Amino acid sequence: MPSVQAIVLAGGPATRLGILSDHRTEAAVPFAGKYRLIDFTLSNLVNSGIFNVAVLTQYRPHSLNEHIGIGRPWDLDRQSGGIQLLQPYLGRDAKEWHRGPADAVYHNWRFFDTKADFYLILMGDHVYKMDYRDMIREHQEKRADVTLAVTNVPAAEASRYGIVSVGRDNRVTQFWEKPSESRGTVASMGVYLFNRDTLWEILQGKDGQRPYSFGADVFPNLVEEANIYAHPFLGYFVDVGTLEAYWGVQMAFLGSNPPLDLYDPEWVIHTRSEERPPVKSEPGARIHHSLVANGCQISGDVEYSILSPGVVVEPGAVVRQSIILTDTYIGAGAIVEYAIIDKQVNIGTGAQVGESRLNDARVAADQDPVLVVVGKRASIAPNQTLAPGATVAPDAAVRPGSFA
Repeated sequence: MPSVQAIVLAGGPATRLGILSDHRTEAAVPFAGKYRLIDFTLSNLVNSGIFNVAVLTQYRPHSLNEHIGIGRPWDLDRQSGGIQLLQPYLGRDAKEWHRGPADAVYHNWRFFDTKADFYLILMGDHVYKMDYRDMIREHQEKRADVTLAVTNVPAAEASRYGIVSVGRDNRVTQFWEKPSESRGTVASMGVYLFNRDTLWEILQGKDGQRPYSFGADVFPNLVEEANIYAHPFLGYFVDVGTLEAYWGVQMAFLGSNPPLDLYDPEWVIHTRSEERPPVKSEPGARIHHSLVANGCQISGDVEYSILSPGVVVEPGAVVRQSIILTDTYIGAGAIVEYAIIDKQVNIGTGAQVGESRLNDARVAADQDPVLVVVGKRASIAPNQTLAPGATVAPDAAVRPGSFA
C-alpha cells in the first residue's frame, strides 16, 4: 500500500450535542457504553493498516487528549509514525485561531509526513466501519486528484451534509455544501483522500485568499479544475448530529440486529478501557436488553438502556430507555426513563426523571419520546421530579422549588 498520512479533524466549537459538549469536543463524547465517538475513526485507520495519524484538536480538547494519550489502545504508540495530537497555536505564521478545517490543516502542514503519497482527511465524530484501503486502491486506479467517500442519506437529512452530483464512472460533477433546497441524497461522508501535491496547492489558495472550509470553499469550485471521484460506501454510517440522534442511534444497538457488530473479532473497535471490576448484579436485580459496562453495580431494574463504567443502580430503582454515563449514582426507588445522564450525576432516592410510558395510554406507541438531559456532576434531590424535556446544566443542584 502507498504511504498515507491520516489527518483526523476533532472539531471546533461544538453545539450540536448540547450540554454533552459543554466540557468536551464532540469526538470525545462517550458512546455505546465504553467507547468515545473518535474510537470508530481511529479503529478504522489501524484496521486498514494506516498507522501514521495526526489528530487536530481545537475546542476543549482535554478529555480527548486524556482518552487518546500516546495511542496505545490503537497500537499507535510508535517511534516511526504513530499518533500526534496537534493543538492550535499562535505564532509568526499563525496570527489567528484556526478558522475552519482547511485552515487547521494548512497551519499544521509542517508536522505532517511530507513524504506521504496521499493525505486521508477524516472527521472524528462519525460512527461507521470502513476499510480505507478499498478507497485508496480505487483512487490510484482512476488517477484521481481527490476522492470523496459518499453514502445515501434520507432526503429529510440532506441539508446537514455536502451533497454531490455524480456522473459516469463516479466522477463528481457538482458539490453543494448543506443545500437549503433539494439537490439529491448522495452525501459526502467527510472522508477525503487527496494527492499530497494537490492538497498543498489547494490550501495555499488563489489571489491571496486561502480556503477555510473543505465543503464550502474547496469542493464546489474544484470539481471543474480537478479529477474528483466519488467512492460509494454501502455500509452503515451516521453523523450523530443531535441529542435525539445520539439517543436513537444507541438504542438501535440494543436491538436484535444492531447497525454495527461491536463483537466482530475481524474488525475490533479499540478504546481506552479503565481498570474496573466486573459488573456486579445483586439479588433481585433485573437487566434486560441492555449494554452494561465494567464496574457497574446493579440492584434495581435496567431495561433497554446503556450504562457506562461505574454506574450504580440501587434497590427498587428503574432505568428504562436511557443512556447513563460513567460513575453516575441512581438512588433507591428512583425512576429514570427516556433520559441522557452525563458522568458523575447523583440522582436521589425516589426521584422521577423523565416520562413514564409504562401502561400510559396517553402516549402513542409511535410517538417520539421527549428526552431529559442532565449535565455532568449535577445532582437531583430525593423525590424531585424532572419533567420530559428538562435540561439540567453541568454541576447544577436540583432541589424542591429550584426547578420549574
